[in-house]
Amino acid sequence: MGRLDNKIAIITGGASGMGASMAELFTKEGAIVIAADINEENLAKISELENVEGMKLDVSSDENWAAFTKAVIDKYGRIDILINNAGISSQKSPQDITDQDWAIMHKINSFGPFLGIKHVSKYMKEAGKGSIVNTSSYTAIIGSGLNSYTASKGSLRAIARAAAAELGKSNIRVNTVFPGVIETPMTANIGQFKEAMDMLVRATPMGRLGQPEEVANAILFLASDEASYITGGELVIDGGYSAQ
Repeated sequence: MGRLDNKIAIITGGASGMGASMAELFTKEGAIVIAADINEENLAKISELENVEGMKLDVSSDENWAAFTKAVIDKYGRIDILINNAGISSQKSPQDITDQDWAIMHKINSFGPFLGIKHVSKYMKEAGKGSIVNTSSYTAIIGSGLNSYTASKGSLRAIARAAAAELGKSNIRVNTVFPGVIETPMTANIGQFKEAMDMLVRATPMGRLGQPEEVANAILFLASDEASYITGGELVIDGGYSAQ
């Protein structure tokens, strides 16, 4: 018996990196997964997996979210799980960040998850239950990086805590994970700077970078009924980096 048997799960950014790893794991545990992503090529590829349907979604668009969630409800009848995983990053220094850079980062990394919670929670309230898990970053825990990325992930942390307090009365759980540097396409550009990557590895107590499946396993637990009394929770997955 799977840990997510008969669950309908939406995973944003679900067509690549950590999201794709979550999609694969969730289906193995019995869920039907809607992998929401902006990249059509990756959506076509992830849709080849059994019980995964790729659907295009611009997470920063209120109108897109409204149409997307309605389409999921019309087809599947309910939404049991939402994983707010889609996000972007930037290596710009504080001196180089423009107001447009700031706006785009927050629109995707914090406004996007807010919209997901806004639209999905409506249907979860009608069902009287639901589980939402957000992907923030260890930078929101330790304040690493004076940039728009750290600020957007800190914003998501605050949104998640507020949502947990607001939605708990409706039996909707909202939790957040804080990954360190995980080997994904989004972090591949860091690999271009070998010195920076080596420094990150040396600074991590476990002496290595994280893998997508390690984040997926943690999110699986929080999404499942095994975590039925956990809401407002924060789980750091960074090999001990933020413990120092």
